[in-house]
Amino acid sequence: MRDISLLPDLELALIQTSLAWQDPAANRAHFAALLEQARGADLIVLPEMFSTGFSMDSAALAEPENGPSSQWLREQAQALQAVVTGSLIIQTAHGAYRNRLLWARPDGSLAHYDKRHLFRMAGEHKHYSAGEQQVLLEVKGWQVRPLICYDLRFPVWSCDPQDTDLLLYTANWPAARRHHWNRLLPARAIENLCYVAAVNRIGEDGKGHAYSGDSQVLDFQGDSLLSAEAATGVFTISLSGAALAAYRERFPAYLDADGFELTSPGCNPPIQV
Repeated sequence: MRDISLLPDLELALIQTSLAWQDPAANRAHFAALLEQARGADLIVLPEMFSTGFSMDSAALAEPENGPSSQWLREQAQALQAVVTGSLIIQTAHGAYRNRLLWARPDGSLAHYDKRHLFRMAGEHKHYSAGEQQVLLEVKGWQVRPLICYDLRFPVWSCDPQDTDLLLYTANWPAARRHHWNRLLPARAIENLCYVAAVNRIGEDGKGHAYSGDSQVLDFQGDSLLSAEAATGVFTISLSGAALAAYRERFPAYLDADGFELTSPGCNPPIQV
C-alpha cells in the first residue's frame, strides 16, 4: 500500500480564460502565452474543449488522434517539463467522435480519458460517443482521476475505488448553473476524502452561453484552497500529500464505504495508465 504521507508536494496550475469559438489555431496561440506563466508546475490544466469551445459540430471540428492539438500538447509538456491536460474533439481511428481529455507527459507520451456522461440537454449524446473507461493517472507519485464537466453530477463515476489523491474536473460549465458547480465540487471532495481541482472557462461562446469561471481547488474536507472566481489567468497552488494522509488517518471513513460494481452497458473496470 502506498504511503501518501511521503508524496512530494504537487505544484498545480489551473488556466481559466475565454475561448475563441471553433478556432483551434487561435486557441493554441492564446494558451501558449498563458502556459509560459505556469512554468514550474507539475500539472497544468486547461478547460474542456480548450481548442474550440463546447461545440456540437463534431464532424467539422474533430482532429485525428495524433492531430495538431495533440502534437501541440506534447510540445508544451516537453517544453515546460510538466503534464499538460485538457479535453478536445477527437475522431478515433474507428470513426467515433469523442470529447477526449489528453494527458500529455514531458517524455512525449499521451494518455487519455473519454467523457462518460454526455450532456443531452445540448445534444452532446447525438454528436459524440460516450467513454467506457475510468482511468487513474500518475504524476510525481500522485494518483489523479480525470473527469469532464457533466461527469461531476454522477457521484458513482467519481467514486474512489483506487485510492485517488486528486479528482480533476475540466469543464465548460455555464453560468446559469454555477450554483450546482459550486455545491457539487465540495461534495465530491468530502465523500472521496481527496483533493478536488476544477477548471472552467469564462466569457461567452458562439451560441451565446455565458460562463462564470469559478475554477477552484478544494481540500479533502471540501474547504476552498483556491478560487479564481471570474478572473482570467493562471492560478497556482501546492498540494500536500502529508496533509491528505493525516486527515485520512484521523477520519478513515473510506473503511466503511459500500462496495459496488459498475454495470452500465459498455462500462469497463478502471485502469491505471
